[in-house]
Amino acid sequence: MNETAPITMIQSDGRATHPGYMPGWANDFETEALPGALPQGMNSPQKCDYGLYGEQLSGTAFTANPPERTWCYRIRPSVKHSARYTMLELPYWKSAPNVIEDVTSLGQYRWDPMPHSETPLTWLTGMRTMTTAGDVNTQVGMASHLYLVTESMKDAYFYSADSELLVVPQEGRLRFATELGIIDIEPKEIAIIPRGLVYRVEVLEGPARGFVCENYGQKFELPGRGPIGANCLANPRDFKAPVAAYEDREVPSTLTIKWCGQFHETRIGQSPLDVVAWHGNYAPYKYDLRNYCPVGAVLFDHPDPSIFTVLTAPSGQPGTANIDFVLFRERWMVAENTFRPPWYHKNIMSELMGNIYGEYDAKPQGFVPGGMSLHNMMLPHGPDREAFEKASNANLGPDKLDNTMSFMFETRFPQHLTEFAGKEAPLQDDYIDCWETLEKKFDGTPGKK
Repeated sequence: MNETAPITMIQSDGRATHPGYMPGWANDFETEALPGALPQGMNSPQKCDYGLYGEQLSGTAFTANPPERTWCYRIRPSVKHSARYTMLELPYWKSAPNVIEDVTSLGQYRWDPMPHSETPLTWLTGMRTMTTAGDVNTQVGMASHLYLVTESMKDAYFYSADSELLVVPQEGRLRFATELGIIDIEPKEIAIIPRGLVYRVEVLEGPARGFVCENYGQKFELPGRGPIGANCLANPRDFKAPVAAYEDREVPSTLTIKWCGQFHETRIGQSPLDVVAWHGNYAPYKYDLRNYCPVGAVLFDHPDPSIFTVLTAPSGQPGTANIDFVLFRERWMVAENTFRPPWYHKNIMSELMGNIYGEYDAKPQGFVPGGMSLHNMMLPHGPDREAFEKASNANLGPDKLDNTMSFMFETRFPQHLTEFAGKEAPLQDDYIDCWETLEKKFDGTPGKK
C-alpha cells in the first residue's frame, strides 16, 4: 500500500498533517508527508533526503517470520527523545502480578459505570486498572482498564514498552497523535496502539470514558476463520492505518515510559512526533465495529462465543488464546427450538465484559452502558431468571437483536481484581443475587418442560 501526500498542511506551530487513512490489516504500507522523503529501493541510504534520520522500529525479534517492523525517516533519531529518567507514580495503573491479599477475585462481579471525576484527568492520570492477569515481566497475560479523560496531554507524550493497547471508547471522542500519524476514534470504533509507539492523547469531545485491554503477550491478529472461509467477521480492508504526519516543534516536553510495570519520565526539548515518512507493517490501526459481520446458527443451537471473535492474541498453546477480543453486536436470531441467549456454563477462560451501548440479551437488567462484569475461570454464570424465562417461552420466529453492542476481553489466565476494582469502583454487591430466584422445575415427570 503506497500513500503519498501531495499537499501537506504545515501550521504555524510546526505541526504538519495530512488527513486520511490507509486500508488493510498487516499490510506493508508506505507513506510520506513531504514529497521524496521516503527512500525508494533501499531502507538505509547514506544520506536521507531533507536531512532526515533513518530508524527502524521492530515489533518482533529480527528472525520472526514474518518480521514486523517499520522504517521511520525522522527529524531526530529517538535517542534525542530520551534523556535521564526519573520514577513517576501513576497509582491507579497497575500491572500483573498484582494480587491483593484482602481483595478476593473468586466470584461473579459486576460494576456500574464509573462516574466522571471533577478532577482534571489525562490519558495517564485517568487510567483505572480493574483486573490483571499473567506477568508483565515474562510478557504473558493482560490487564483491563477503564479510562476517564477530561483534558488533553499538552507537550506530553507516552509509550508502553510492556504492551500493546486495545482501546474501546464508550463515551466521548479521542485523538491519538502518534509517531506514524493521527487516529481519531469515537464510540463504536476501536484503536490498536503497538508496543513502543510514542503518542499523545487529545480530547476531541469530552468527557471521555472507555475500556482498554493491555496485551502483554503476542500482538493481536485476525482469528483463523476455518470453515467460515474468506468472508465475514472482521474483514482486513476495514482496518485503517494513519498516513504520515509530523511535528517540528521545539518546546519543553515530557515523555513517559511504561517499562516492566513501572513508569518513568524524561524531559526533552521538542516533540518526539517527528516522523516525516515511513514504510512497514508495524503500525497503529483503527476499526469501526459497525463493519463487523457476525455469523451464527441458522437452524438450531447457540454457538460458542468464539464465533464472535474480532481479534485474538495467541499464546504458546494452540487453540487457547492469551486474549480474545469478542464483540456482541446487533444480529438476527433465527435458530429453531433453541434457547437463544448464551447458555449456562463454566469456562477455562476468564471473561471480562463491557457494555458500549444498549441492552445485553443475557442480562436485561443491571448490565448498563459503561458497566463491566467479570466471570473468572471455572466459575458458573449465565442468564438471570428474567432472561431465562423470556427465552424459554419466546415465540421463536425471526427476531432482530437490535440496539446492542457489548464486548469481552477473554484470557486463559485468572483475572485478579485490583484494590480499585474491589474497594473504590461502583461494585454491584447484589449481582450474585440475580440467579437466586431461579426455580427448581424438575419433579421426575417424563416429558415435562
